[in-house]
Amino acid sequence: MPATVVVGSQWGDEGKGRVVDLLAAEADVVARYNGGGNAGHTVWVGDQKYAVHLVPMGVLRGKLSLLGAGMVIDLNVLLEEESELGSRGIPVRGNIRISENAHLILPYHRLIEAAEEERRGKHAIGTTRRGIGPAYEDKAARRGIRMGDLRDPDALAEKLDAVVNYKNLLLKNVYKARTVDRDEIYRALRVMWDHFGEAVCDTSLIVQEAVEGGQHVLFEGAHGTMLDIDWGTYPYVTSSNPLSGEVVAGAGIGPKAIDRVVGAAKAYTSRVGLGPFPTELEESVAQKMREPGGEFGSTTGRARRIGWFDAMVVRKSVRLNGIESLAITHLDVLGPFEEIPVCVGYRCDGEDVSDFPNQIEMLMRCEPVYETLPGWQSDISHVRKFADLPQNAKAYLKRIEELVGAPVSQVLVGRQRDQSILV
Repeated sequence: MPATVVVGSQWGDEGKGRVVDLLAAEADVVARYNGGGNAGHTVWVGDQKYAVHLVPMGVLRGKLSLLGAGMVIDLNVLLEEESELGSRGIPVRGNIRISENAHLILPYHRLIEAAEEERRGKHAIGTTRRGIGPAYEDKAARRGIRMGDLRDPDALAEKLDAVVNYKNLLLKNVYKARTVDRDEIYRALRVMWDHFGEAVCDTSLIVQEAVEGGQHVLFEGAHGTMLDIDWGTYPYVTSSNPLSGEVVAGAGIGPKAIDRVVGAAKAYTSRVGLGPFPTELEESVAQKMREPGGEFGSTTGRARRIGWFDAMVVRKSVRLNGIESLAITHLDVLGPFEEIPVCVGYRCDGEDVSDFPNQIEMLMRCEPVYETLPGWQSDISHVRKFADLPQNAKAYLKRIEELVGAPVSQVLVGRQRDQSILV
């Protein structure tokens, strides 16, 4: 796997962390290319649970791990993760490199995001209020502070003067919220530079050298395709591009270097936050999956919304990402069900819908069309070979392949590292 990309093919929370962790065992470099601390990857090793938000999953395998230019980084969160993992015997500081082009999340970003969500009222997006959106907004507006800006104390002071004055006007006069102290932010950033400065570099050169040297590079994204700011269920999306194409910009590598794209997909569907969700289940049924599947947000702890597998969603993801194979996660969670509906299409205003709609108003009117498959009604968490799966479980996976247009390459049947099947 000289250069492999792992993407989420639903609304995030597909178990990408597990998939990345499995593939990282054979990788030399693991690079994250988008998102901020609103993402979360969770892996269990024995009875130990590891949840990360900014640190790439490669550190759990002792691999060189890169925080790419496409990310927005809250250095306080990064420091907390480094400390927490280090206290458990997993060294972070020596194994990470941070792109000098990555933008920083600063206190005013969090204040503005929280105030904006309050202002929206019933039209709130349902963000994590961690400042991700405002940080990307500043990036696009060309007033962001980047990691490399911390090198030069005088230049940093000048940039902060301009941006903090502007943000305080916004906080005070528009949102009627508390303002921030420019000097306090400056001092905190200088302390962070002293701690992280030696890890800051042009990470794209590391990626390029690794690829040219024949090393295995694994790219991990945050969130899922349906949260992509351009192709997701806008405006109920994240502020970056989780698509595989973002690897080029977010990690700094040419598109021809990418050899394989693996899509992570749950055997059912889930999402956190607001927005349309055609296959969403009633709470009485969703609860049967939530506890066994651990369906609570890694970052927020919020209970996830649950639905049946939606082939319309994953088929669009296969097309947009160029997904060549699927890693199906949480298949074991469906074990108790006698019958398992699968969404094979939508109907809107009495008409069949051939593709996943781009317009949110239309999507909200769509009703799922189900095909019901027989369940296997058994515990498969102990299975390690595809041939040993119940026939109905194999038929379920086969039908997913047919509906979405991509073969299944891995099946995860539990939360532990070894609870996986290579197809």
